[in-house]
Amino acid sequence: MDFFRLPRNEYVTLAVFSLVVLTMPIWLQPLGAAYPGLMQQFTIFAIFAVGFNILFGLTGYLSFGHAAFLGVGSYTAVWSFKLLSMDAIPALIFAIVMAGVFALVIGFVSLRRSGIYFSILTLAFAQMSYNLAYSVLTPITNGETALQLAGSDPRVLDTLFAVGTSSAIPSPSLLGNTLGGMGGFYLCAVILLVVFFIAQKIFTSPFGMMLRAVKSNQTRLSYTGVNTRPYTLAAFVISGMYAGLAGGLLAVTDPLAGAERMQWTASGEVVLMTILGGVGTLIGPVIGAWLIKFMENIFSAYNDRILQFYFDWMPDGIQDFAVTVASKFVGEGWKLTEGLVFVLVVVFLPGGIMEGVRRIRSMFGNRRKHQETPAKLSTSAAE
Repeated sequence: MDFFRLPRNEYVTLAVFSLVVLTMPIWLQPLGAAYPGLMQQFTIFAIFAVGFNILFGLTGYLSFGHAAFLGVGSYTAVWSFKLLSMDAIPALIFAIVMAGVFALVIGFVSLRRSGIYFSILTLAFAQMSYNLAYSVLTPITNGETALQLAGSDPRVLDTLFAVGTSSAIPSPSLLGNTLGGMGGFYLCAVILLVVFFIAQKIFTSPFGMMLRAVKSNQTRLSYTGVNTRPYTLAAFVISGMYAGLAGGLLAVTDPLAGAERMQWTASGEVVLMTILGGVGTLIGPVIGAWLIKFMENIFSAYNDRILQFYFDWMPDGIQDFAVTVASKFVGEGWKLTEGLVFVLVVVFLPGGIMEGVRRIRSMFGNRRKHQETPAKLSTSAAE
């Protein structure tokens, strides 16, 4: 089928990426990050970043309001749990649909402007959404307390089919199987692989080529009679649906939804992930998301006792000095490390981590060419 057709190199990328994602519990073990909660965050925020990159990486439109769709997805999924069923499938479907509708409305207005004006408009919509969720729409969002499950929730479909009808607070499930721990991780991992494949299709499709043309020179396209608005709006909606899916998965793995998921800092975080990994690349935003979530969860947990263990091989005086210096960059100071990494990447690798990968690959490729050239010359001389 044409839908599953990709260039050969993209199949290789998908296969390697699938192997890396599905073996996370193995290769994250030495890094101390192989526990389900963190791996779920790795996969969920990778979905968020991949979706954001479809808008920012292909069209060049920088949105500072994507956290609004993340929050809408979370609230929708929790309400699906409360009203319909604890099954994750309808919750995720409703999260995607509601986030897509919300993105359609916001994109229709925001895309009337471009550049910094578009960014400010999306930021304004996100902040309005945050304030609505935090204080105005408290009957729907439960305000600062966050929307949570309760034993008294109707759950109409579960009651109808006599599934999980006890008064205890239930857990999300998938086709009757409770999702928790590694089960939740592998659900998120499989969904990440599916949406990554869809992103590959978008990147290699004529639609993706048109989005690249918009990024390259939208004015020239307009002068040639091409209406770019439907393309940019479609990219905005698709990107918002990715964010809604990520928000729904956050609710599946931890069934509550709070207004903090709509804050501008969450929107800024996905921008940081994308730039750090590499704007316009498929793998880059995923790497950026993993790196930031690793620093947020691992570096922030380091304390003086752990640092003393790492620097135990040093003499006492030097060890204390090293612990004092290192403690400023971990624990509560992990944001300093994040900022330094971002500065170094932007200054020396403007294309993100993937630019560094390309440089290393080209360096080894040039070295191989230089090694092959003398061999060819010597062969020709012998002849």
